[in-house]
Amino acid sequence: NLLFVPVFLPLAVGIVIFIIPRAVRVLPALLSLLTTAAVFAAALLIFLKGSADFHFPLFEIGKFALSFDLLVTPLSSFILIFVGGFGFLISLYSLFYMMGKARLKEYYGFFLLALAGSSGVLMADHFIIFLISWEIVTASLYFLITLGDPEAKVGATKTFAMLGGVDGCLLLGIGILWYLSNSFTISNINIPVEGWLSGLAFILMMVAAITKAGAMPFHSWIPAASEGAPAPVMAFLPAAIDKLLGIYLLVKITTTIFTLTSAMGLVLMIIGAVTVLAAVMVAMVQHDLRRLLSYHAISQVGYMVLGIGTLTPIGIAGGLFHMLNHSIYKSCLFLCGGAVEKKAKTNELAELGGLARVMPVTFTACLIAALAISGVPPLNGFVSKWMVYQGIIQMGLLQSTGVAKLWPIWLVAAMFGSALTLASFVKIIHSIFLSRLPNELKDTSKRNPGRPKKTEGE
Repeated sequence: NLLFVPVFLPLAVGIVIFIIPRAVRVLPALLSLLTTAAVFAAALLIFLKGSADFHFPLFEIGKFALSFDLLVTPLSSFILIFVGGFGFLISLYSLFYMMGKARLKEYYGFFLLALAGSSGVLMADHFIIFLISWEIVTASLYFLITLGDPEAKVGATKTFAMLGGVDGCLLLGIGILWYLSNSFTISNINIPVEGWLSGLAFILMMVAAITKAGAMPFHSWIPAASEGAPAPVMAFLPAAIDKLLGIYLLVKITTTIFTLTSAMGLVLMIIGAVTVLAAVMVAMVQHDLRRLLSYHAISQVGYMVLGIGTLTPIGIAGGLFHMLNHSIYKSCLFLCGGAVEKKAKTNELAELGGLARVMPVTFTACLIAALAISGVPPLNGFVSKWMVYQGIIQMGLLQSTGVAKLWPIWLVAAMFGSALTLASFVKIIHSIFLSRLPNELKDTSKRNPGRPKKTEGE
């Protein structure tokens, strides 16, 4: 069955990589590249095939029934393409970035486990399978972060503690759903948020979703993870996959699993607006490139939550489109940051400058991604933000509730956040690429700009 490939192929190859002798350094990278290419190809075929499902009952005890259920919808199959595509591109980037690094087989092993878990989350139609896949991604993120600098273990511990804690909320929310519906089959559940118990289930699952995506006030694990984690890890998980999975769950609970009231939509819009403004303001005062990019990743989640919170078709579509767009340009920015760090041996903006002459390809890619995240037309970030703006306006004009009358506040917050993002990236581009080249980097200007110089011990 084609549905097995994105889940079981990277899972099996990841386990095999762990038992490969450490002396064989090329094989893990090669296996990872071939596996991610196969997953990407399978994702494309699944998308072209349309909706598909697989059901295999395992056991049943009273009202509790466990079965291996997979269900692919147009939305999940489309997101699966991005997961497979990012997996292949990050694997390709890792061939050069991780060259000479220690613990290569652990890196590629956990990388493939994270890919398998991500695919499982998108295709699971049974909450137990969903939860197991969700936890595989969380555990893999922890181990991947620890493979970075020595100080990365502190950030990894904080990340795992925070994500693991809110995953308890997800488990409790799923338990309440089972109590209310007597089913773990995701596609069979649709509960109106009317009583306190259904409202509690929604809030618990919403907390898990926005924490995974990195929205405020459950955002602090992303800057913590950025301190010392390898650049491809940040580009693959916090910048891309965790956003895809968190927003995917948020869309599922707001559109199919629950039937929401306007009050719940207001909660989401407040979270979205606060995340947009607060995170970008914090980003503007950062001096470390990784932390700065991390806070911008948090800020962009606000647009996704804001669009979904409008509960309008164009707003929800805008939030989803921004999720996909963000995964593209934010991954690009983290990879550019990794290239800069490898070349300059620092993340401090004050110690960087003039790298446009040394790294013209990186400069061009970073400039395009910076304009996209800032919402400059005609790039993709502008289109998805415009759809979110239209969703806010549509909510205000078509609804007569008191919540809808607040639409100018949400619109101003979203547009002001874009202006601050642009100002922040003007600072970044100037500090890294256009200011004076530091003396210690001048000797690199004669080197091949496409190949960063190697550090000692790599």
